[in-house]
Amino acid sequence: MKILFLIVSLLLILSCNSQDKRPLVGKTEYQQKLNASYKDASKSPLKKKDLKDFKGLDFFPVDSSFIVTAQLTKTENAPTFKMATTTDRQPLYKEYGVLNFTLKGKALQLTIYQSQDDLRDEKYKDYLFLPFTDDTSGNESYGGGRYMDVMTTDINDNQTITLNFNNTYNPYCAYNDKYSCPLTPRKNHLDIEIKAGVKAFTKH
Repeated sequence: MKILFLIVSLLLILSCNSQDKRPLVGKTEYQQKLNASYKDASKSPLKKKDLKDFKGLDFFPVDSSFIVTAQLTKTENAPTFKMATTTDRQPLYKEYGVLNFTLKGKALQLTIYQSQDDLRDEKYKDYLFLPFTDDTSGNESYGGGRYMDVMTTDINDNQTITLNFNNTYNPYCAYNDKYSCPLTPRKNHLDIEIKAGVKAFTKH
């Protein structure tokens, strides 16, 4: 009888655990990982009231035409400058290079940056910073622009980088004004609608 009780108890525990582990929301692995991190209260930028009802971020439909190959021209002897942010904080950055690419038949250009603080951290030393705004900014997407993670290790031998706009995300300031986020430089506005990546967040 004691063994039967233990078996039933174990089955009940396993059943409860399986109910808690709901499938991650998202059409791609990137979306699923992003949603999982935002759902995790220990690292989510969401305010408590938004986290309570959070079911997943809103994304544009995944579109392979927003995956492009960009030609990188590195900026030699770039000066260090203070990047403007949403607060008084002014982190140090350098212009790493210029990316030229064609999207929807249009020739476009973005400047990519490198945080000088990240260079001192072994964990982030390979990170590059690519912010941009586009013609959806302030409407379908966050007005302050979006970011794309690019690594120095993503640069090919022929100095090209694959840019996947489906994997772009909002700065934390889009969800919570307690954060300090770099402002997208004016020259990184794309005169085209980037209907890819994460959409504007609707706060509760």
